[in-house]
Amino acid sequence: MSYKFPDNLNYADTHEYVLEENGLLKIGVSEFAIDQLGDIVFVELADEGATLEKGETFGTIESVKAVEEVYLPFSGEIVSINESVIENPELLQNDPIGDGWLVILKPESKASIADLMTSEEYQLKVVPK
Repeated sequence: MSYKFPDNLNYADTHEYVLEENGLLKIGVSEFAIDQLGDIVFVELADEGATLEKGETFGTIESVKAVEEVYLPFSGEIVSINESVIENPELLQNDPIGDGWLVILKPESKASIADLMTSEEYQLKVVPK
């Protein structure tokens, strides 16, 4: 399978991607990680308004193979959750980068996206040449 690694995304070691838009961070899980999980049957996310610290779990993704936690790459307040993914977990599988985003975070302080891997660095990590 060939995966998409859009240049406008940055990635955490734990496979979450981050897209910065107008000071907010849209966070989801990489196409590679979703593919490794297999058929997704359930998604649970933290509540809107929750304030979490960097590294804390903001949800779980359950597949027929495993249950995986997802972690925040930055501290902040969850200002929006993707209800569509909770109602239709297959959205995450079919389009993890488009319609399958998980939460939008208002970072506690200026988020340094540079602390994360670039799309190219992440691609080399997960799909070595």
